[in-house]
Amino acid sequence: MAKFSIEATKRPEGSKPNALRRANLVPATMYGHNGTESVQLTVDAKTIELLIRDAGRGGMVELNVPELNYTTGARIQEVQSHPWRGYLYHVSFKANKG
Repeated sequence: MAKFSIEATKRPEGSKPNALRRANLVPATMYGHNGTESVQLTVDAKTIELLIRDAGRGGMVELNVPELNYTTGARIQEVQSHPWRGYLYHVSFKANKG
């Protein structure tokens, strides 16, 4: 089984999702960081599109967030995309426990 990894950055406080998308970034959320805490992230649009294509929706990936000094295995929990244009609106990750 191939190992997929992606690097995410912590989303700036008060950032607008549409502005992020215009900058070729996709808003993302990681659930399960430090127990029940969730973290707002951004990921590169092209990178996440390729990752979803290769790992699949619901696939396991290694998620790296340098600002938090945090790397974990995560599952792609949800992918929201435009119905016919196909560009991504939002991606949710679920961090592995332990």
